[in-house]
Amino acid sequence: MIDWMGFVIVLFAALVGAVVVVGLYAFGLKMLVRAGRVPVVTPATFTDAITVLTPAEIKSAEKKAAKAARKNPLSAGQKRVALIAAYGSFVLCAAAVLFGIYLIVPALHGG
Repeated sequence: MIDWMGFVIVLFAALVGAVVVVGLYAFGLKMLVRAGRVPVVTPATFTDAITVLTPAEIKSAEKKAAKAARKNPLSAGQKRVALIAAYGSFVLCAAAVLFGIYLIVPALHGG
């Protein structure tokens, strides 16, 4: 017989954990953009893989990011606070992931 209550608890914990990690990461990205540091990531090129962006498209995206950073209405202090919030959010996201790994691996907590 299946222990349904245990399954429901694990399902709920996994959903809450996923929402927390994704939410913290998304908030961190939003604050990073607010701070004027728009992340532009060039795609990795793999053998026999489709290239997502051409070099011209990458250059255009970097140009748009620089323009958006110049148009930012926040003051220098507000940008600093947004940057600190972004880094704090990324740290909390990493801590949540590490805590999840700690809970999954029994050797880490004597189980």
